[in-house]
Amino acid sequence: MDIRLDIRQVAFDHPDAVKLNDRVQLEYQERYEDEGDVTPLDPGMFAPPLGLYLVAYEDGTPLATGGWRSQDENDLGYADGDAEIKRMYVVPEARGRGLSRLLLAALEEDARSRGRVRMVLETGTLQPEAIGLYVSCGYEPCAKFGHYRFHELSLCYAKSLTASGT
Repeated sequence: MDIRLDIRQVAFDHPDAVKLNDRVQLEYQERYEDEGDVTPLDPGMFAPPLGLYLVAYEDGTPLATGGWRSQDENDLGYADGDAEIKRMYVVPEARGRGLSRLLLAALEEDARSRGRVRMVLETGTLQPEAIGLYVSCGYEPCAKFGHYRFHELSLCYAKSLTASGT
């Protein structure tokens, strides 16, 4: 049997995206013993050219998801030209196969092609796998931003999307 990975652009409110978001929210709730990520998100935030949302499928089964949304300087700590990663997730049974790296690379390339200069993300201290992924992909700690910028378990990372690395 041939196994085929298919990465598709979908709307943030696509049924498969919603299904995977529900799963990641359950994982957040279990890890942090709280209500999950309550960052305000709207499907329009991920609509090109302001963002992108992807779902990775294998033989028609949704396995992984992730998106980026445009951010510019504001009172939440973002800078002009930022692209923020949101809802990166791989189902447990598909982890360790490089799906998150594939999605992350696709999101970075799309944000770069749309003129974004820095990719930023927020994760938490109870997500060591995510921290390892981002650090291994060139992300470095940065000043906190976003909905959880004052939360003690929040960690923020950034990576330049410009060719010169600045």
